[in-house]
Amino acid sequence: MPRPPARFLTGNLLAHVVTMTLTASVGLMALFAVDFVNMLFIAMLGQAELVAAVGYAAAVLFFTTSFGIGMGVAAGALVARALGMGETAVARRQAATALIWGVLSGVAFAAIVFALLRPLATLLGATGATLDLTVHFLRIVVPSQPLIMVGMIGGAILRAHGDARRAMMATIWGGLVNALLDPLLIFGLGLGLTGAAVASVVARVVIAATALIPIFRHHGGLDRPGLPELALDLRPVMAIALPAILTQLAVPVGQAYVTAAMARYGEGAVAGMAIVGRMMPLAFGVIFALAGAVGPIIGQNAGAGLRARVREAFDAALLFAAVFIAVVAAALYLLRGPLAALFNAEGVTRDLVFLFCGPLALAVFFNAAIFVANAAMNNLGRPFLSTFINWGRQTLGTIPFVLAGAAWWGAEGVLVGQAAGGVVFGLGAWVLALRVIARSGGR
Repeated sequence: MPRPPARFLTGNLLAHVVTMTLTASVGLMALFAVDFVNMLFIAMLGQAELVAAVGYAAAVLFFTTSFGIGMGVAAGALVARALGMGETAVARRQAATALIWGVLSGVAFAAIVFALLRPLATLLGATGATLDLTVHFLRIVVPSQPLIMVGMIGGAILRAHGDARRAMMATIWGGLVNALLDPLLIFGLGLGLTGAAVASVVARVVIAATALIPIFRHHGGLDRPGLPELALDLRPVMAIALPAILTQLAVPVGQAYVTAAMARYGEGAVAGMAIVGRMMPLAFGVIFALAGAVGPIIGQNAGAGLRARVREAFDAALLFAAVFIAVVAAALYLLRGPLAALFNAEGVTRDLVFLFCGPLALAVFFNAAIFVANAAMNNLGRPFLSTFINWGRQTLGTIPFVLAGAAWWGAEGVLVGQAAGGVVFGLGAWVLALRVIARSGGR
């Protein structure tokens, strides 16, 4: 009996985009909500150094997490294209090899970062007690990075099959475990920052396990590749993974510069930026999920040679992003006072929270354009264009804009400059992705 066609080759593409994005975002937002509550609990301890330490630690963790995201992009793109061509055996093999190569490379990179924790935190601007707290937190969390990579790659494989619900549940279970452990460890056992770190590690164990189990139960499992299969798939996996990893590494590089620029204005400014950094993914988790959601849709249709549906999926993703961001930005503006009060934000900290809840929230659309463009280029065989766009955005689209903004408006200008650079490169990514789609031709 012939297998049914891959899920995204038929049906309304806007409906596919909405369904995949919303289900993927629920899982992401579960983790973001835990990070938000975690920051809230740390803020309740009444020490600005603790809040700033979490902000510095988040910037360092971006580096190691980038490997998991990049390998997940590779696994998802390869599996989706293989399914679009009807090659289910190839999909199982490449999913397994991508997982193995991802874990091996992630372990090596996490070890390097672990050895350089203090210099990295110092480079970001952490000093004194804040530096010691940052390094302490990272020494607990960084060794667990390979686990979150397993969860990311497993979730990408599930989404490539169109199974966004089970990919979502992996992160929801991890978020629930983290949410339960945070107050118990931070307050109940009096562990403070150490408790928050331990809760994060346990949650990552849960995410890794719950992402892998559905692959075996519902999607034919993974092959057990030997050395020949690992060698065979190394090139196609890394052809997508390496530029995708470089693309993701651009984000922490840019964020590290922004963090260092903000550090010149004191702990209050860094605390304000850390609060904004937690509010951003919680408010716009749907947008962060958009690239991972639309990627399999583009990949399956590209694998089947349906170029018109690839363009339609791209346009549908941007339309969805525009409507969602407009609604959320309006809500943030109306709630800016209570949100600032929730964190006891005063002075420059409060100013930065108000700025984010105002016009800067609308600028997230241009980040969404970059996300969707990256998904299109990664799944259409042009991943290095994503690398070019992201590194350009995080260097030329960040450093001069942040310098100019800081010169004019101080701490607030740092965030204004960062957003202005995003507008320029978001428009550029949009145009470039349309050209790649127009020139793509079937398989």
